Amino acid sequence: MAVKKLNKDKVKEALQELTKFRLIAPAKSDEVVVFKQISDPEEAFLDYGNSTVPPKKVVFPQTETLFRFQRGNPELREKNVEEEGTTVIFGLRPCDARAMSIVDNLFSWDYEDPYYLKRRELTTLVGMGCVNPPSVNCFCTSVGGEPCGTENLDILLIDLGEGYLVRELTEKGKKLAETIGSFLEDAPGGSEAKAEELSGSAKEAVSRSIDTSGIEAKLPTLWESPLWKEVSAACLGCGICTYLCPTCHCFDIQDEVEGAEGRRCRMWDSCMFRAHTLHASGPNPRPARKERTRNRINHKYSYFPGKFGVIACVGCGRCINLCPVNIDILEILGKVVEA
Repeated sequence: MAVKKLNKDKVKEALQELTKFRLIAPAKSDEVVVFKQISDPEEAFLDYGNSTVPPKKVVFPQTETLFRFQRGNPELREKNVEEEGTTVIFGLRPCDARAMSIVDNLFSWDYEDPYYLKRRELTTLVGMGCVNPPSVNCFCTSVGGEPCGTENLDILLIDLGEGYLVRELTEKGKKLAETIGSFLEDAPGGSEAKAEELSGSAKEAVSRSIDTSGIEAKLPTLWESPLWKEVSAACLGCGICTYLCPTCHCFDIQDEVEGAEGRRCRMWDSCMFRAHTLHASGPNPRPARKERTRNRINHKYSYFPGKFGVIACVGCGRCINLCPVNIDILEILGKVVEA
């Protein structure tokens, strides 16, 4: 695929061209960076470390109506994702793009989820390489990622200072690059070498790490270990670690009725909530924080790898940075290794 350059003075014009699609980009909202649909390129905020809420919400909305129904009418009014149109997520980090490929496994496993998979089909991912790791708690290199990785991206942008090196990675990326082709130019000599140098430096700058080899097999042997009570003692059960994780995908489905009409909706849920596993008959297999913490770590580092061959964590560091009581998943994994 071709390699081009997008000068920074052309970025807003290129984004304006992309507003013909459903354009999602990082933007500031009350000093917090979030991914949202923009119509004005001035809203885009590309000089950021990482967003608070991952862009997974674009393909897996926090709340969505699956269909509507009406008393006395057997016809269901199903949601048509096609109406949302072609979507471009511009400027997401490689870890968040990689997270979507991990979640793809779940939604295309024993049952193909039509809502999620259609959105994925309609979405083009334009990544922004992390030439400077976005967080002191980033550990992407420990779980198979890289600060400037290309997995699951259609285009990768690497900041060279005066402009971005534009790497077309897929046919989707090639088509999108053609859309903004008038704002691109051939990358000058030495650009690729500079990008590789920046990528290598960024990889070396990732300061935290954990050796994950053997963790998948070891976790089941620690089922009754006292470490789960120890590491979960401070947990508030707020669910931030799961809601803001780009690979967490728990959801609940509810029917809401008002008068003669209603809807079936799907919304994010969290395995860190007591009610998540509460049976209608009363029992709860995960009644306390230690069982819920044990499940969260086992799911990411044992169950999911055992089923799909990949760790359900991309090392973005959000769960560490945003936990209100400073629970650190790397410290938990360190205790697992030592146990």
